[in-house]
Amino acid sequence: MAQLMRLCATQDWPAGGVTDRLHRWKGDLGPSGQSVPLRLAGALHALHLQGDPTLGQVYPPRSTDDAPLWAAVAKVLVSEQTPILRWLDSPPQTNEVRRAAVLIALGHWLADRYALPLRCSELGASAGLNLHWDDDALVIGDQHFGPATPALTLAPDWTGPLPPAVRPMLSARAGVDLNPLDPRDPDDALRLQAYLWADQPARLALTQAAMANARTGIVKGDAIDWLEGQLDHHAGQTHLVYTTIAWQYFPAADQARGAAMIQAAGQMARADAPLAWFGMEPDSAGPGAALTLRLWPGDLTFAMGRADFHGRWVQWHPVQTEKKD
Repeated sequence: MAQLMRLCATQDWPAGGVTDRLHRWKGDLGPSGQSVPLRLAGALHALHLQGDPTLGQVYPPRSTDDAPLWAAVAKVLVSEQTPILRWLDSPPQTNEVRRAAVLIALGHWLADRYALPLRCSELGASAGLNLHWDDDALVIGDQHFGPATPALTLAPDWTGPLPPAVRPMLSARAGVDLNPLDPRDPDDALRLQAYLWADQPARLALTQAAMANARTGIVKGDAIDWLEGQLDHHAGQTHLVYTTIAWQYFPAADQARGAAMIQAAGQMARADAPLAWFGMEPDSAGPGAALTLRLWPGDLTFAMGRADFHGRWVQWHPVQTEKKD
């Protein structure tokens, strides 16, 4: 991918609609804006996954020099103009399953604290692949957390204490997304894989395993509007509301409204119906994303550590930081 992106930045582009579209693009092209390079890379990878013979000669697992790689890409930019332009119209969308390592650890921590089943509500759930984190295994050294026959196994670089051994049980799960994907739909399945690069076969394999296991339909809608109807309390359940690299994309007004709703619901939480609000979200501290948990009753805040945005490493250090008034 580094090779391909470097060539895109340095080579002469073929005349045609794709070149015209890209070179006349307005606005922020980068990852904090419209992620235009990722749109193009996803379009090309989608073609490769669909068996494009030109790209098949130069994409992994083959290793190719710059000249033949760019010649093949330039050819496809012209011959496959229509599907590429269609992909350029949409922002990239992923459902990174390696983030589930953090959710597994959190689930064990909450199960140990409350000894109650978990009811999970995910905001920005995409295809719902991380709503089934309890079907996955987390391996830390020689320790195994999760089912004996997991849908997939995650083994991030881990620092910090082990999660408690108490295995969580889920009583219910639901999720919402502005543009939910259905892993059983061929077009959506292609989209879920297209933004995972051809030189990342292990990442692709994990996603494919999660897609095969996914079985919870995701509601299409605004996350905060949907959440408003989910914040009732059920006796005998811990309600876990969570986001993984999603809250940052919500408009500021929605963030404020959502936070106020969750805090108000927290004030009504009971010992037999706790509320947990967890975020794996970027902050200014770095590296990676902060892992932050708030709990009610008590309005307790815990800094749980940090994690790589894609779940490659986890620094797990649960520490209570403050108690709200």
